[in-house]
Amino acid sequence: MNAVPGLMQGKRGLVMGVANDRSIAWGIASALANEGAELAFSYQGEAFGRRVEPLAESVGSDILIDVEVTDATSVEACFRTLRERWGRLDFLVHAIAYSDKAELSGRFVDTSRENFLNSLNISCYSFIEIARQAEVLMTGGGTLVTLTYMGSNRVQPNYNVMGVAKAALESAVRYLANDLGPKGIRVNAISPGPMKTLAGAAIAGARKTYKTIEANAPLRANATLEAVGGTAVYLCSDQGASTTGEIIRVDGGYHVLGMYQADGAQAM
Repeated sequence: MNAVPGLMQGKRGLVMGVANDRSIAWGIASALANEGAELAFSYQGEAFGRRVEPLAESVGSDILIDVEVTDATSVEACFRTLRERWGRLDFLVHAIAYSDKAELSGRFVDTSRENFLNSLNISCYSFIEIARQAEVLMTGGGTLVTLTYMGSNRVQPNYNVMGVAKAALESAVRYLANDLGPKGIRVNAISPGPMKTLAGAAIAGARKTYKTIEANAPLRANATLEAVGGTAVYLCSDQGASTTGEIIRVDGGYHVLGMYQADGAQAM
């Protein structure tokens, strides 16, 4: 019996933002590779490069590119490398966000101008710039996927300026979907619930948030890397051919609640 080709067989894509083997970006990369995708990875700086290299090797990738998303020249060089190696791009996963940890506590109103601008630049504008570069290589259509969080439209303690940055990112998803749709390029975001990742650990009170979601979500469970990865496979594969401009929530259903469950109060 012949093996059934994976959903991503023959597709090539760039995954940006892998920090370690517990990061959401790696969960997505693993799922895409398992379905036959050929991957390239970007990282920022030598320290992250050392972490990403063995992970890339484990899925057969030899394309690792150091990218500073606040530097247009660095971004352009990344896509020039992809053009030289592959000539085209079928999908791109953007899992990049940043804010000064010191400003992810206390009052949002005290956010500094410098951190506000830097957070929006890295967490939102980088996706717009990357989409502009990717468009040129997606000659046969393609998919752009980014990551968001429910703090974009509901106040989350200690999320502060990142909530505003994610709200901007979600709006950007819709505008990019409209701009790039005529070229067959789909643009979507995945919104997982809280997860035990390096980025999540930077949020004060993360452990309590994780327990609260687990106790109250309709599925009584937090999102897993496998669940987020599977959603990304759907979006990047031909199965998601008519889905664009969407914010897909992978949070055990927590976003539908109007109040806590009667048996979930113990997690508070």
